Amino acid sequence: MLRKWITLLAAASLTALALPARADGPAPWPQRPVRVVVPYAPGGASDVLARLLGSKLQEAWKQPVVVENRTGAGGNIGTDNVAKSAPDGYTLLLGDLSNFVIAPVAYKNLPYDVIKDFSAVVTLTYSPYMLLVSPQTKANSLKELVDYARAHPGKLNWATTGIGSGPHLAGLQLARKLGIDWLYLPNKGGAQANLDVMGGQADLMFNSMVASASYVRGGKLRVLAFTSRERHPEWPNVPTVAEAVPGFTAGGWQGMLAPAGTPPEVIRKINADVVRILQQPEIRQRLAQLGAEPVGNTPEATQAFVREEKTRWADLIRESGLKLDM
Repeated sequence: MLRKWITLLAAASLTALALPARADGPAPWPQRPVRVVVPYAPGGASDVLARLLGSKLQEAWKQPVVVENRTGAGGNIGTDNVAKSAPDGYTLLLGDLSNFVIAPVAYKNLPYDVIKDFSAVVTLTYSPYMLLVSPQTKANSLKELVDYARAHPGKLNWATTGIGSGPHLAGLQLARKLGIDWLYLPNKGGAQANLDVMGGQADLMFNSMVASASYVRGGKLRVLAFTSRERHPEWPNVPTVAEAVPGFTAGGWQGMLAPAGTPPEVIRKINADVVRILQQPEIRQRLAQLGAEPVGNTPEATQAFVREEKTRWADLIRESGLKLDM
């Protein structure tokens, strides 16, 4: 009888050894394709960045990373789609200052709350603006421009890339800080703003590097200052606005969010993989070509940054009486 039990136990042990070990927890993420929603049309800065990161993440995760452009309502349709998606890490949102911060102020009755309905993953890039003037403008520095504006209130025409855009708010912020009265000239996009300043219809503007740097290099526009904290490495002789106006910074940025409730361990993995990719030389070089600086901070820092930016620009819009209901 004893020999029989020993034989049975031995057989059971051999069977157990032949079977694969059962995992103690859930299978490692990801186990299927990951969807990255871009709430803008193909070809824009967020779309380019999503596809750049997507190809690298696909290699790292051994799963397809599908970039999906869900456009409409200034980015709100795509953003709302992600807010209502399952919080499992398989749907991510790649957006920017406009839909994360400005839209909650510009639109009434949004179906989502950018703070409550999302978990921050990572801040991806930061893109300072250029303060640009036409070659005909007599001012050769920010100080000279400000002195002229104060001596001739309402005489300078200020072009923007659109009502409520990041460059528009940057110009509004500077004017309020310095007590400048310049004439607002709205434009439909950065390309038209470039043409107006180059043609002399407008005297100055804030615009992104990707939209205007080539015109600066070609002598069709002049850059007086950058809105970054530090001088730009490509233009080390061009000062920052903050050198004349302490504490002034502004710029576009892009970030990645996930639906609220996404498991923290999944958030941490995505963050770590994205940060590693942002450090790769070829990625940094491509971002530099787009006028962007890689950031790659923690989820906690990203959450705090989104809150800070939302408060900052909402306060400016409210205090200035700017009407942004779209």
